Amino acid sequence: MCSWCWGFRPVWDALTRELPENIEVVYVAGGLAPDSEEPMSEALQQAIQGYWRDIQSQLGTEFNFDFWVKNQPRRSTYLSCRAVIAADRQGALVTMHNAIQQAYYLRALNPSDVDVLVQLAQELKLDAVQFEGDLRSGEVQVDFEAQLALARQLPIDGFPSLVLEVGAEVIKLDREYQDHRVPLRQIQLALK
Repeated sequence: MCSWCWGFRPVWDALTRELPENIEVVYVAGGLAPDSEEPMSEALQQAIQGYWRDIQSQLGTEFNFDFWVKNQPRRSTYLSCRAVIAADRQGALVTMHNAIQQAYYLRALNPSDVDVLVQLAQELKLDAVQFEGDLRSGEVQVDFEAQLALARQLPIDGFPSLVLEVGAEVIKLDREYQDHRVPLRQIQLALK
């Protein structure tokens, strides 16, 4: 749900295609904004739209600004994090993550709404009843809280963040929005 994560997406996709086979990718939910039913203030809406414009001009990332007209925005991203965890219970972590980003940034759908997330689960051919039950479950909440705790322990300073664990060493990788070879070289050096 972080717009810079959306801007990072092409670099991440290229990086994952070239990762050494012995690297296990582990996604960790960072949270960003707690659950809220409060409408987002006009000032915050304008600020986030400004981030979108900055990312679009700097990186060429596509955004659908209709989101701000078609929805009642809320600063509430924890639900989307739990949706990814719930989808993971059906083996669809990455596909749900991608679907949420595309729904928000390209389709102008609001992933702060349960019905939108259930719609995405249906589009992904998941068991929507199981998905919604998992989304609302205490078990998924516990998993999410554990991921938040882990994210707070890792050497990250914002989103997106890449961290490499080699033995007992935890290495924060450079956040590079233009060239996937920058973090790839860091990984290759750390593995030598």
